[in-house]
Amino acid sequence: MKISIISDLHFGYAWNSRLEEDSFQNANEAIEKSLDSDLILIIGDIFDSRNPNTEILARAFKILSKPLLEKNKGIRLLNLIDKTLEKISERTLKGIPVITIAGTHERRGDYQLNSLEALEQTGFIINLHKNGIVFEKDDQKVAIQGLSGVPERNAYSILEQWNPKPVNGCYNILMIHQSIEPFVYSPLEPPTLNLSNLPKGFDLIIDGHIHTSHYEELGNTTFIIPGSTVITQLKKEEAENPKGFYKLQLPENKLDFIKLENVRKFIYKEIHLDDKKTINESIQNKLDEILNQKFEKKPLIKLKIFGKYSDVIDKEIKELQKKYEDKSILKITTELESPQIKQKLKLLENMREKRLSLEEMGMQLLNKNLEELKFRKMFDPENIFKLLADGATERALDIITKKQATLKTQREWWK
Repeated sequence: MKISIISDLHFGYAWNSRLEEDSFQNANEAIEKSLDSDLILIIGDIFDSRNPNTEILARAFKILSKPLLEKNKGIRLLNLIDKTLEKISERTLKGIPVITIAGTHERRGDYQLNSLEALEQTGFIINLHKNGIVFEKDDQKVAIQGLSGVPERNAYSILEQWNPKPVNGCYNILMIHQSIEPFVYSPLEPPTLNLSNLPKGFDLIIDGHIHTSHYEELGNTTFIIPGSTVITQLKKEEAENPKGFYKLQLPENKLDFIKLENVRKFIYKEIHLDDKKTINESIQNKLDEILNQKFEKKPLIKLKIFGKYSDVIDKEIKELQKKYEDKSILKITTELESPQIKQKLKLLENMREKRLSLEEMGMQLLNKNLEELKFRKMFDPENIFKLLADGATERALDIITKKQATLKTQREWWK
C-alpha cells in the first residue's frame, strides 16, 4: 500500500498578485505525483481563506478531481470510527480516496459549514474531525484518525477529551494541524501540545500547520511534518528547506520525501548597514549578485535590512522594487534602529516587566507621547484616554486642538 501525505496547499494564496499561480501550480504537481498512490492524505489548510471565492474553488476542484478520475487500485473501505457512512460519497471511493482534516485557515465558528465539509458533500474528499476511517488492501490494514485545527489554547484538552486509540491489527496514523512544541507557527499563540504529550501507540503522527518539513522518531512512533507546498511566510527556514510531500510504503514502513521540482525559487538575505550612504549601493550589489543566476521563474527575493537609520528607506525601497520588477518579485523589510525607537522599546519592556494591564500601558504611552509633544498640561490625559478607548477620536481631537475646552462641556453637549 502506498500513501501520499501532503499538507498546506493554501489554494488562493497571494490572490490578485504576481504570486497567485504558485499555490495552484505547486499543488497540481504534488497531486499528479501522488496518482500512483492508493490513498492521499492532506493535513489541513487546503484553502488560504475561510471563504474562498468561486474562481479559487473552481481551480481547486479541477486539481482535486484528478484522484477521482483514477482507477481505484484495490483499496477498500473496511470500517469507520465515530463517522457515519452517509457522509461518505461512493464517488470518493471509486478513484483514489483523499482523506483530509481542516486547518486553521478553514476553521469557522460553531455550526458553520467549513469549506472542507462542503467539499466532502460533493464527493471530492473524506473529511475527518475527531473521528477516523479504516482501509484495507492485500491484507494490509491502515486506520487513519484526524483532528482538525483548533485554537492552540484548547488543543491539548480537546485531544485529551477525544482520546484517540490505535486500532488493533492496523497500521495507525493520526493527523493533526497544530503548533507542537518546539514547532511553533506563531509565538502569539503558545502551544499546549508538545512531543511528549501526544497520544501514544500510533505508528505515524502527521502534523500540518508548520510550513517546513521535519522527520523525527519518538520511540515506536514516527512524527513528520510535510510542510507547505507553497512559500507563504517568507522566513529564512522556507528558503533553506525544499517544498514537497511524503510517500509512505506499507508494510515496509518506508517514508520518502518527494521534492517538488517546479517551485519558484525563494531567496532570503539579511543586509546589515551602518552608513546610510551605502544603503542603495549595498542592496543593488546584493540583488545583482543574486540575479546573475538563471531561474525558471522570476525568483521571490526577501531582503531583511538591519541598520541604525530610520529616515532613508521608504523611497529607496520603492525605487528598487520598480527597478527590479522585471527580473524578480522583491520584498524588503527593515529593522532599523534609532535613539527614539530604542527609547520606546525600553519603555515597553519596563511596562511588561511591571505586568501592567493593557489599559495601564496605554495610559502610560499616552502620557509619554503628550509630554514629548508638550501637550501634557493643556488637558486631563485620563479623560482623553477614555475618549480614545471608547472610539470618540474626533471629540478627543477637538479637546486637544482647543475646539472644545473641557470634557464637561462635551458631556453637556451629549445631553
